[in-house]
Amino acid sequence: MADTKTLKVTQIGSPIRRTKDQRATLVGLGLNKMNRTRELQDTPEVRGMIAKVQHMVKVEG
Repeated sequence: MADTKTLKVTQIGSPIRRTKDQRATLVGLGLNKMNRTRELQDTPEVRGMIAKVQHMVKVEG
């Protein structure tokens, strides 16, 4: 598993006035404050979560 790819995900949008499921998705990604960054494994599940909140995150490959 040494060759697993990661994605660097940074929260750039506020969850204020967003739906509960979008807020929960940010928490699931480990993001809950502006400009917080996480390195996550590049899996279909993580990609789906990112797609759901793509307007609030910045992704670097």
